[in-house]
Amino acid sequence: MTSKLLYKELRLAAHPNLFVFTFLGFLVIVPAYPYSMVFIFGCIAICATFMYGRETNDIYYTTLLPVKKRDVVKAKFLLVLAVQMVQILVSLPFAVLRVFVLPDGNPAGIEANVAFYGFGFIIYGLFNLVFMTQFFKTAHKAGKAFLLALIPAIPVVFAMEALVHFPQFAWLDSITGEEMLRQLPILIAGIVTYPIFTLIAYRISLRRFDMVDL
Repeated sequence: MTSKLLYKELRLAAHPNLFVFTFLGFLVIVPAYPYSMVFIFGCIAICATFMYGRETNDIYYTTLLPVKKRDVVKAKFLLVLAVQMVQILVSLPFAVLRVFVLPDGNPAGIEANVAFYGFGFIIYGLFNLVFMTQFFKTAHKAGKAFLLALIPAIPVVFAMEALVHFPQFAWLDSITGEEMLRQLPILIAGIVTYPIFTLIAYRISLRRFDMVDL
């Protein structure tokens, strides 16, 4: 059932831009570019798909299928998780490649390093926690949910891009082995908080959607 739900989301519910934005993980190899935009594009892609679903009555259609109401929420979470994980996986080989083709660093902001991915997981976790729970209050207002989700996500984006310009935080921008070991706590924090925030969002969304009268 899980694979069928995800298949349905990808074939019927996903906006075409979702696939384009998901594969923008390659932007980490572009010189002098704010790489935090990769995660912002991921958030925009999810919002666009949920708004597309609103216009096509996707939620209503899904509830007419022989599935439980909680499966509707599960399907949307599967789509979101798939987009976020694929985007990170797509970016990884380009992050490794840029070390060799662009060894001089990124003057625009943070490097695509260990800290970068730690911050990325935190951004996605916060986004899921707010966006998904707000959306499933009504299963309709995706735009409002997106704007509210940006409130906790944007400060993390600004922090990761701004801190590296201060000498005392230069280690956050490094791609040397020693400094990336120093960045590991940020990655661990992201890997830990992402599933916690997402699971909390899932449980809250289940309760809220159960009260929605379609």
